[in-house]
Amino acid sequence: MIENIAIVRLQADSPHARTVAGWTHDAWGHLHPDTSAAEYRRAFYAQCGEGGVPSVFVAMHGASPVGTASLVADDMSIRRELTPWLASVFVLPEWRGHGVASRLVQRVEAEALAHGIHHFHLYTPDQQALYRRLGWEDREELTYRGESVTVMSRRLSPRAP
Repeated sequence: MIENIAIVRLQADSPHARTVAGWTHDAWGHLHPDTSAAEYRRAFYAQCGEGGVPSVFVAMHGASPVGTASLVADDMSIRRELTPWLASVFVLPEWRGHGVASRLVQRVEAEALAHGIHHFHLYTPDQQALYRRLGWEDREELTYRGESVTVMSRRLSPRAP
């Protein structure tokens, strides 16, 4: 199943951009209660960069998106000194448990390395085990916008030729 997944860069004008923006709004829009769905979508489209920070990637099964992950400059308003961030890792429920999230995270890591980024961050309320398996380390526990979360960091080493 995972062998049929392609990880591709999402462009703001992609026919899938609105769908993926909707997923992320549904999953994390509650963290931005003063932001309308249209404003959230515009901000999401702005993250669909050409390379480096920001970038959005989508896991595609044929012509259908099944997951997403992003590399962004800022994902936590109370930790603006930390940059950049792995953000918005989301996989459709029926595709979870098949390695799609891991592939998305690895693609974001490769993007970071390709652009000279060797250290970045994420926060999660409930997926610590996944990220630890992928080499991420706990940095701190805190409450962010009403949720208990773990801020995690990853230091990447350039791959040997």
